[in-house]
Amino acid sequence: MSSNVQRRGVIRAGAGVTLASLVGGVARKARAEGLSGATGKFDDSTVIQIARRLANAEYHPPGQSLPKALDNLTFDQYRGIAYRPDRALWAGDNLAFDVEFFPRGFLYRPRIEIYEVKDGQSGVVPYSADLFTYSDPALRVTDDLGFAGVRFRTAINTPGVMEEFCVFLGASYFRAVAKGQDYGLSARGFANGTGDPKGEEFALFRAFWLEKPQPGVQSIVVHALLDSPAVTGAFRFTIRPGDNTVFDVQTTLFPRTKIEQSGIAPLTGMFYFDVNDHNHVDDWRPAAHDSEALQMWTGADQQLYRPLRNPLDLQFSTFSDVSPRGFGLMQRRRTFQDFEDLALHYEKRPSLWIEPIGDWGAGWVDLVEIPTPNEVNDNIVSFWRPKEPLRAGQEYHFTYRMYWGWDAPFPTPLARIGATRVGSVVDNNDARFFAIDFMGTPFEHLPKDTHFHVTPKTSAGKIQNVVVEPNPAINGIRTTFEFVPGDAKVADLSAVLETDSGPISEQWLYRWTP
Repeated sequence: MSSNVQRRGVIRAGAGVTLASLVGGVARKARAEGLSGATGKFDDSTVIQIARRLANAEYHPPGQSLPKALDNLTFDQYRGIAYRPDRALWAGDNLAFDVEFFPRGFLYRPRIEIYEVKDGQSGVVPYSADLFTYSDPALRVTDDLGFAGVRFRTAINTPGVMEEFCVFLGASYFRAVAKGQDYGLSARGFANGTGDPKGEEFALFRAFWLEKPQPGVQSIVVHALLDSPAVTGAFRFTIRPGDNTVFDVQTTLFPRTKIEQSGIAPLTGMFYFDVNDHNHVDDWRPAAHDSEALQMWTGADQQLYRPLRNPLDLQFSTFSDVSPRGFGLMQRRRTFQDFEDLALHYEKRPSLWIEPIGDWGAGWVDLVEIPTPNEVNDNIVSFWRPKEPLRAGQEYHFTYRMYWGWDAPFPTPLARIGATRVGSVVDNNDARFFAIDFMGTPFEHLPKDTHFHVTPKTSAGKIQNVVVEPNPAINGIRTTFEFVPGDAKVADLSAVLETDSGPISEQWLYRWTP
């Protein structure tokens, strides 16, 4: 993995920790009091009880002070402190999993408590400087520093070869891969105020409980305690790595304050450019992004597909829904030729689909697109925002399933969006040319003389010169049209492929800005 990729992964996760440390004032206790009830008898209610108790007390963040030798580490110095694989938790126990830990330093200052659960009892995972190797011996400090985060390994690609497939590190960020994939987008435990000009609060997973699996079991259970000035929470993750790496997530949230802009199951990724949004990026590659679109399956059984953009100004889009069936940040481009990047291999980045379990009621799928001048910064955020605020003193439960993999986890009989291309219009500098490809299941059985038609719509400006024609290269259909914005500063476009019998494709959505 290249240094640039590693740097991006470190910076994006660590940024939340840095911001979180500034929320709620500068004067803080150096370290919160110990977590009462964290050790000893443990069951599925233990972390819920701790979170409930913390919600009724003043917020105190975990300790962030570090010895002088580690106080101002550079990126390269931090990378030079490496966990020893032979000291992994459960190494040599003939289990499907083992666990390694991250050192504190660089952007990862908070001390995160780690506990192991065996036979219904929880105990502290002890820290030792001997758990790590050091490229610079001066960085070896024997103080009881504790850990910054945790990573899990299994033989996900090759029998008998333990490889990292999941990481929890920085604020409430975590990420995972399926078999054959490289890291890409991340998830978070909770979002609060994302896209708000007043600023966002970043909650922190301040403690983890790792249940030791039984021999032969191919899943692992992780409990996490969320904490911030506004909310506490208990999370239970059941993680099953494989061709899709699946997380079953059970959450209980306890707001300390009224939260108007809560984000459930937040997803965070990067979109730099693609063939739909290349005009202000001078780059030799055809595309560079973790995810290319927000995909939604609504409670009304609509399947929506919204290509992402790297806008010149921050864009906040909302999609109203009741009892959503799912949403996710998706990567459909899966060939090397789609990106032509020998180091970064964006074609191997996971899609991440969220499947709500139970009725989530009314709310919105929110999408935040932030301008970025490079591919280092995460600039895309999406999450479920409940219609009603989360109120202090109440308990809220959200259960969902996360699929990290190559595509959405469900088959669809609908035609899907294969590509969105946008460019100039010859002899009309005021217009933009759109080309949308539809491909997939319907074209495998529809008669060759089927009549296809598309009627694109726009919230502003006008659409003209619509053409619908076969695209033999993909055994599908291409529609092209010209969009003339006029004086509009923003326009929301949509299109559906239809036959004389009705719609046969997912709905294409697009936000145009100058």
